[in-house]
Amino acid sequence: MSRSSTRDLLVGLFVLAGLGAIAYLSFSVAGFGRNSNGGLILFASFDQTGGLKPRAPVEIAGVKVGQVSSITLDKNSRARVELNLDASLQLPVDTTASIMTAGILGDRFVSLQVGGDDQTLRSGEEIGFTESAVLLERLIGKLVHNVNVGGNDGKEKKE
Repeated sequence: MSRSSTRDLLVGLFVLAGLGAIAYLSFSVAGFGRNSNGGLILFASFDQTGGLKPRAPVEIAGVKVGQVSSITLDKNSRARVELNLDASLQLPVDTTASIMTAGILGDRFVSLQVGGDDQTLRSGEEIGFTESAVLLERLIGKLVHNVNVGGNDGKEKKE
């Protein structure tokens, strides 16, 4: 084997290692391959998800503890969100789930506020206290409506 063949082999291995690193980073950034955070599966029902998507983070006090596995409709036409959380979590039964937005126009995520009950949620149970997403469009609509009503000294327009 000549000296240039060895160099070509090393360059080829280096290129393969680089492509492997790029593929790993791409899957990591996309959130694939880490669907299982340990197995504490909880459910939460919301009236409005506001664009929450599967693989959205679930946080407690700003720390990621899991992700949204799936979003489906339940029999009452409410959004049923499956949360895949770290199995080491001990969440009281009065834990609250809220859909929040990162910044004004950021991505949606689920925020859990830990309660104080002695009993804990087990895998497969439902979080009883939920707060749906606040839609910016509705807030602006209410603000515009209130400004219009306030501009007429509290009298509504008659058509």
